[in-house]
Amino acid sequence: MLLDVSTAYAAVMNTVRDFGTEQLSFTAATGRVLREPVLADRPFPPFDRATMDGIAINFTESYGKGQTIFGVEDIQPAGVPRKQLGNMANCLEVMTGAVIPELTDTVVPYEHLQASEHEGFKRFTITQPVQKNQNIHWEGADGAAGKTLITPGARITPAEAGVLATVGKYEVSVGRLPRVAVIATGDELVEVTATPAPHQIRMSNVYSLAASLQGLGITATIHHVVDHKPAIQQLFESLKNVDVWICSGAVSAGKYDHLPVILEEMGMQRIFHKVEQRPGKPFLFGLFKDGPVVFALPGNPVSGFMCFYRYVQPWLLAGMGHQISPVPYAVLGQDVTFNKPLTYFLPVQLQPQPTGEWKAIPHNYNNSGDLPALLTADAFMELPAAQDHFKAGECFPVWRFR
Repeated sequence: MLLDVSTAYAAVMNTVRDFGTEQLSFTAATGRVLREPVLADRPFPPFDRATMDGIAINFTESYGKGQTIFGVEDIQPAGVPRKQLGNMANCLEVMTGAVIPELTDTVVPYEHLQASEHEGFKRFTITQPVQKNQNIHWEGADGAAGKTLITPGARITPAEAGVLATVGKYEVSVGRLPRVAVIATGDELVEVTATPAPHQIRMSNVYSLAASLQGLGITATIHHVVDHKPAIQQLFESLKNVDVWICSGAVSAGKYDHLPVILEEMGMQRIFHKVEQRPGKPFLFGLFKDGPVVFALPGNPVSGFMCFYRYVQPWLLAGMGHQISPVPYAVLGQDVTFNKPLTYFLPVQLQPQPTGEWKAIPHNYNNSGDLPALLTADAFMELPAAQDHFKAGECFPVWRFR
């Protein structure tokens, strides 16, 4: 029995597995999902710091009483222990990022000062109005010591990496990446480096899938096996220690489409086989109780590519701990007709509009074997099976791959 797309997707997501955790250097953790809270080891910022180059003064005892001319006692550079103002009628020069000197509470930037000398001593005259406490980033203003700065479940981006560095969190607990094997079946397939005979083609699906996995940070192993039952079974037996098999081809109804039978003979629990969609109808999904989860995708390149982004990628992301974002929508850019009782995944190019919307422009697309059609597309627009005619201006979900 064929499943509709939403039922098939729910069945896939109901089997999500947690791939576990591992400890990584924070410099190697970009893109991973954090599995522990990250706390501030001291206040943020850790001291009262100047946000401008200029002079530090005691506002109340000088400018607050009408004083505008200040003699310079010393300079407070960044990275130097805190100095102290000796005479409230004077100032200390202070650099951006430096600790605010003791007995000062206001920083006047150089742009609002006029420099001069009197009897060999440097002086500054304030030329613009001053507010007390200006241009100071106060200790703890961004967070107290012990505050949770990053919560578990956050994806580590360059912003998180900077925070990890500043709190000294040089090792972090993150979601483990799954071990994935990408498997191509077919006597017609040859290596990329080979010159195909007239009846052969170079392998491409497995490399598209492997590249898609690389975009998630996953490095997959790539395998090819001929359409021979013992060879297929032998390869599968050797790969039982991985988390996921993504197969390409041999899942339809042809005499050499051996995968469904072999997988079930090996003990795979079939969740479904065939989905009410085009492309990608003969998609097979199942799992071994104590072994890999199996995504057996159709061999036509656009079919397998679409199934990866519609089903496989969300499952992998969830297993790695990512929050699954709502599917974005786009506005169809021209009328489309598809009069089959199937959900239609149409390759489209997404164009940003001044309104903030995305417009989805279909391009020439022949069939599920038309791999070059993906070169001018950014996404698959999901057109519902309940409609035959889709009008320009209507909104539908898009599954982005670019």
